[in-house]
Amino acid sequence: MEIAGYIAALLIGISLGLIGGGGSILTIPVLVYLFHIQPSLATGYSLFIVGCSSLAGAYKNYRRDNINFKAAFYFGIASIITVVLIRKFLLPVIPEQLFMMGSLPVTKSLATMLLFAIVMIIASINMIRKQPVDTNRGLSNQIHLTTALIRGVEVGILTGLLGAGGGFLIIPVLVFSFHLSMKQAIGTSLLIIAMNSLFGFAGDLFHQHFNWSLLLPLTVIAVTGTFIGRRLGQDLPGEKLKKWFGWFVLIMGIYIIIHELFVK
Repeated sequence: MEIAGYIAALLIGISLGLIGGGGSILTIPVLVYLFHIQPSLATGYSLFIVGCSSLAGAYKNYRRDNINFKAAFYFGIASIITVVLIRKFLLPVIPEQLFMMGSLPVTKSLATMLLFAIVMIIASINMIRKQPVDTNRGLSNQIHLTTALIRGVEVGILTGLLGAGGGFLIIPVLVFSFHLSMKQAIGTSLLIIAMNSLFGFAGDLFHQHFNWSLLLPLTVIAVTGTFIGRRLGQDLPGEKLKKWFGWFVLIMGIYIIIHELFVK
């Protein structure tokens, strides 16, 4: 199973490099089902893997002048603060058993996986159905900066609770609020994801213990995948790949719900 996990880590990085997101949504299932890490701890592992992989992708985009630092700052400040507060103050006080649903005990781990599955399904629908964003249309349908800040908090909640990057939420806001091209939105999104994830992971270092002999190889493999994905992205149609990947994420989200509720 570990070999499959390392292959999956490579695919996570390839997805991040290829379409600017999506891959991070698979990190938690890989860690939980293939490496048997508790979901609450797996979110911390995911933050480091996703953060480093996204940072590598952001660096590549920086070299091609595809990052808008002003947008990254305004959007990122709200999400970073939210991530740090959630990881440092909220998660440590959530009890392991939340409540009973009939005879089923709803634990912190179960709630994490079910919530993650719902996020995966929402993200997959966005990937499958959403057409390429028209930046000219974005100029006439401007989202106010306050809305962008609210979305920043939403992404911070997602990243803080689940260890997911939230690129499927970030990119539309960058296009419509800050009028970025898709290439700039993808590069800027990767930088925001990297900042959110690494700040969140830094907060975890004070109250979590990580298996670095597992975490570091997984991260190196995922980062390598990011560079491979970036190279492939020059030759392959990103929108079509995003739809294919969306179907895969949808299937995985449904599998998690079935597995958590009916298999255990």
